[in-house]
Amino acid sequence: MKIDLNLKNVKSRYSGKVREIYYLENDLIVIIVTDRLSAFDIVLPKGIPYKGQILNQIALKMLYETKNIVPNWLIESPDPNVSIGRYGEPFKIEMVIRGYLSGHAARIYKSGLREICGIKLQEGMKENDKFDNPIITPTTKADKGHDVDISKDEIISKGIVSEKDYNLLEEFTRKLFKKGTEIAKNKGLILVDTKYEFGKLSSGEIILLDEIHTPDSSRYFYENGYNERQKNNLPQKQLSKEFVREWLISKGFQGLEKQKLPEFHSAKIESISNRYIELYEKITGDNFEKPHLDFIEKRIQTNLEKYFDN
Repeated sequence: MKIDLNLKNVKSRYSGKVREIYYLENDLIVIIVTDRLSAFDIVLPKGIPYKGQILNQIALKMLYETKNIVPNWLIESPDPNVSIGRYGEPFKIEMVIRGYLSGHAARIYKSGLREICGIKLQEGMKENDKFDNPIITPTTKADKGHDVDISKDEIISKGIVSEKDYNLLEEFTRKLFKKGTEIAKNKGLILVDTKYEFGKLSSGEIILLDEIHTPDSSRYFYENGYNERQKNNLPQKQLSKEFVREWLISKGFQGLEKQKLPEFHSAKIESISNRYIELYEKITGDNFEKPHLDFIEKRIQTNLEKYFDN
């Protein structure tokens, strides 16, 4: 899904893994969430129908529901795939918070290591066990290539983020995760882990950036049956992008050099799309109405022109 818009007052443009971002005058930013899918920091060759709209609409809901807890960037959404907000200079880290030993953390644990981002992990845990308290495991925010785990001490000692600002990022991260956990529980889900990105306005205020609590930035389990599956050493039923990563791993691909990306057949693409729709309906409680996929770019262009002309 290639989006190439004609907007007024554009200072610069950035084409990310799954988003097209336009930086406008007056510190405004326009983000178009596309149907592109990335895994292991690789953009997959085929888009996933409706994915962009689903991510944008879940993020909108979560940003509205958390704006009284942490200030965020969002101003308006004039199109299902588009959000407009305030520009904040991004911190060069992502704040990852984990309530359970899953995904990347579980893979590290299985390798025999008992430390992640300077945090000691207790012995005797198994995949998807709950931590006594959520742990924050930041990563660097790479423009290209893979993000890398980094400890709080390294972030501060290297001057990536000041100690004062970092402490506020941790506070915001825990507050957001607590609220996200409550929202998920009300829908019969467990918010397993997620990541948050923050930036600083020209005024010096720190705000939440980007999407939050979407299947691309978060992992969810179904609450019903969680304890039984853990007791019987069964995989958890989850709704997140992790199922894509697991499928790629089963095909021998983890984004490493010389590994060949498996082919995404139409049935696989449809199944991934359906999983995104399932999470949308589960986490929002709303039915997803499939829009026409033709002329998405034209629709976005028209809706943005109407918004900025008003």
